[in-house]
Amino acid sequence: MSILDPVELSQSLIRCPSVTPADEGALGVLEEALSGVGFTCHRLPFSEAGTPDVDNLYARIGTKGRNFCFAGHTDVVPIGNRDDWSIDPFGGQIREGNLFGRGASDMKCAIACFAAAAARFIDKRGGDFDGSISFLITGDEEGPAINGTPKMLGWMSEQGETMDDCLVGEPTNTDVLGDTIKIGRRGSINAHLIVYGTQGHVAYPHLADNPAPKLLKMLSAIDAAELDEGSEHFPPSNLEITSIDIANEATNVIPAKAEAAINIRFNDHHSGASLEQKLRDICDEFDVRYGLECSVSGESFLTPPGALSDLINGAVESVTGRTASLSTSGGTSDARFIKDFCPVAEFGLSNATAHKVDENVPVDDVRALSDIYESILETYFPE
Repeated sequence: MSILDPVELSQSLIRCPSVTPADEGALGVLEEALSGVGFTCHRLPFSEAGTPDVDNLYARIGTKGRNFCFAGHTDVVPIGNRDDWSIDPFGGQIREGNLFGRGASDMKCAIACFAAAAARFIDKRGGDFDGSISFLITGDEEGPAINGTPKMLGWMSEQGETMDDCLVGEPTNTDVLGDTIKIGRRGSINAHLIVYGTQGHVAYPHLADNPAPKLLKMLSAIDAAELDEGSEHFPPSNLEITSIDIANEATNVIPAKAEAAINIRFNDHHSGASLEQKLRDICDEFDVRYGLECSVSGESFLTPPGALSDLINGAVESVTGRTASLSTSGGTSDARFIKDFCPVAEFGLSNATAHKVDENVPVDDVRALSDIYESILETYFPE
């Protein structure tokens, strides 16, 4: 059995231009690699009206004992302006010790490290190691996240597939490999606020009702609202006004409505529903006609420090000599879905160049990350 090389596999994955929702062969590259070391693979395409079709992959080796799952995504964000890149964004080239390409940090290299670590572990132990290893890989993490991990988890439940613990390979480290493990994430709620008025001529304001000043007063109150001071494992919740829009092309017309967008990243003091109610309570203090629509892309969650974070940190220390801090910072990830099924944590490469032009990671870090993942498996499945 050939042993997978994490750098070569990373290059093969990067060379697939899998910008959400396109796959462009990325899942096929991974499926071939995993099948070659004994995994049973299931391609899981899902569809839903109004959203793009997405292909996904679930793979597993072993049918008994505890199931340790590696989760991640092969889809990537667009490259932006090609002329801004100094190197082919889908070339998978190595330059001065760094591997370049869209998805290098977020998170094709981590997926390659998953596979290489599992291959080495299986080569040492054989296919019968009194446990199971699985891969939950979506093509819809950077997109709407509708036809990806949530539907895969539903399929797993229907098939009787369970996970005991899950590690997501999102880029978690800020300065050096091994400085940060994510054990939770803040929730995120988006709010669209519309204040209605009456259109009219600016020379006759008594015949109109200008919504713009009213919206500004409401936003001032919303912005001044105290949410919390943080909690044991989370920083304070943060509210940002992200857009104010009247879309008025005329200078002599009082608009009929004024709109704003708001995002709140929130900790475990709140739920999406409680924050929506808080926004409505503030808006109700003003004598205005308004509309408020809210959508929650994920609730806050925490996997308390314990067995899973200790397992990952033990492997980090054995390979890098560092002790990682436990964090809940950053944006959302597919861990927000997995947490309803088993304990989940995140650990991957540096996030310094994620989503940026000339995205890249040190080749040495790729090999070290694969060693960390292998160490996790060795400890999780003791001989």
